[in-house]
Amino acid sequence: MIAETTTPLAHPPEPQGLTGLHALRAMWQRRTVLAALEVFHRELGDIFRITLPGFKPIVLAGPEANRFVLITSRHDLRWRTEGDPVTSLLRRGVLVTDGDEHDVLRRQMDPSLHRRMLSGYVEAIWRSADRVTVAWKDDALCDMLVEMRRIALLILTETMFGVDFAPDLKALWPSILKTLAYISPGPWILWRNLPRPGYARALKRMDDYLYRIIAARRANPGDASDLLGALIAAGLSDDLIRDQMLTMLIAGHDTSTALLAWALYLLGTHPDAMARARSEVDTVLGRQPPTLEHAAQLLYLDQVVKETLRLYPPIHLGTRTAAMDLEFNGYRIPAGTRVLYSIYLMHRDPKYWPDPDRFAPERFAPDQNRSPAAYTYVPFGGGPRICIGFMFAEVEAKIVLARLLQQSDLTFTGHAVHPHMGATLEPRPGVRMRARRR
Repeated sequence: MIAETTTPLAHPPEPQGLTGLHALRAMWQRRTVLAALEVFHRELGDIFRITLPGFKPIVLAGPEANRFVLITSRHDLRWRTEGDPVTSLLRRGVLVTDGDEHDVLRRQMDPSLHRRMLSGYVEAIWRSADRVTVAWKDDALCDMLVEMRRIALLILTETMFGVDFAPDLKALWPSILKTLAYISPGPWILWRNLPRPGYARALKRMDDYLYRIIAARRANPGDASDLLGALIAAGLSDDLIRDQMLTMLIAGHDTSTALLAWALYLLGTHPDAMARARSEVDTVLGRQPPTLEHAAQLLYLDQVVKETLRLYPPIHLGTRTAAMDLEFNGYRIPAGTRVLYSIYLMHRDPKYWPDPDRFAPERFAPDQNRSPAAYTYVPFGGGPRICIGFMFAEVEAKIVLARLLQQSDLTFTGHAVHPHMGATLEPRPGVRMRARRR
């Protein structure tokens, strides 16, 4: 909250003149809005305001900003924004609720994602990878963004919902992509009442699928330890269960898709790292399928995953709305203001990360004898609302990557790739790799 003071609080700086030109040039050269944000951060500091027609958020970056958003002012910064497509899609999903409503939902969902559940999910993870890769022809050219999405969807639906998504994958694929497009940044940010035709049918198909799964589980309760079983056992209505399932389906699979695709891109563009990761997998696994115990021994692969999350955090920008007038570092944040905190900018800040744009998994090596400074590494957010599935995501990434490296030699084709700000930060136009069976 605003401290009592006789000195008026300053307004956050806004990009003007040369700063704006520098940002436009960077954005044009690198084909991503992230380049403009980097210019603003470098020239304006850890707090600045973007001024677009109908969209004037305040952007925060740096460890103090992360602590402010995630800890000290978290009760005064709301996740839910009425009229936002994410809220419209997820309705009362755990991601877009606040206060007691969120806390109750989180307690009901946490057990299915607890660390003790992970060992029971590992086989489903590597078997899902196998079900996709078995269709790859030897020396095939594969888009790993597409292939990792297939794997992530199979994993999430089996582990969280207890269903086999494979028979529905082809039919629902266009609807899934359309649903992601519905919540991705676009003209609706500037013009909230802009008509958005072409989505209703896809969203209804997703709803029909989820309600069908709920009905089938109610008819045959079975295992109550997965997410769907836990939600039914908690006595939630079909609508509220649907909201949590769609939240997990969209947010859960898309973040894993982006992480896996970026990890393969980084390994593919750094042959020495690829060779080291493959050697470690061969040493630890041999010809055995990966287990949770193996995952703990894949130390270099763990560093690769962490460095990938640093360079390309799937949720690269957190968004909140100020519920009251706030103050950050002497600047005023008026009630009702959209507040964005940039994980991407934090993870590439040279004040905290030497040579920040370089892929260097050794940053996270145990023998470095130091962890990143507090709130400088936040790929899953932090505080009480840290990503509900962060432990699952890290294990999933290591198991999938280990299985791919165990079975295939993957070679990147060398095409240009840039980060795209969609529902998550994903590599566009994809990650094309040649896959040769080992």
